[in-house]
Amino acid sequence: MEGVFEHLKGVSEVLTGYAGGSADTATYRQVSAGSTEHAESVQITYDPSQISYGELLKNLLLCGARSDAAKPTGARSRRPISFCNFAADDEQQQVAQAYIEQLNDADVFDQPIVTQVAPLDEFYAAEDYHQNFIKRNPLHPYVVVHDLPQIRQLQAQFPEMYQQQ
Repeated sequence: MEGVFEHLKGVSEVLTGYAGGSADTATYRQVSAGSTEHAESVQITYDPSQISYGELLKNLLLCGARSDAAKPTGARSRRPISFCNFAADDEQQQVAQAYIEQLNDADVFDQPIVTQVAPLDEFYAAEDYHQNFIKRNPLHPYVVVHDLPQIRQLQAQFPEMYQQQ
């Protein structure tokens, strides 16, 4: 999802990392093994005068709705549309919950969005080799199969929100 957010107008920084858990187990090897309490996450710095939290959610859910990378670690057995959204405050939590309910009520997807909206306790930046992964690894199979189609979908669905990198 890093790539989609990096291409949104109003987003100034996207940091790949891990939410929840403890600092001593916030490593890619431990988190991807599913033995920690972390969720693979992105921390987004954005200008709310250019893009709202709700618009960020819309792009997460509509452009990346079937991305395994957006699923929390340990949630591989959930339905295909499964995310963990960490809210910085009560307002973000309410906005996220209302938007998910709106999409489910409108039957936007074949299956309901099964998600967890939880308070953000801690965020740990991922290792340096995970930052700007798409730019540094444009031919990596994961980038080609997952990230580039999501970025093209963003550009097609929301051209007014898209910015070239």
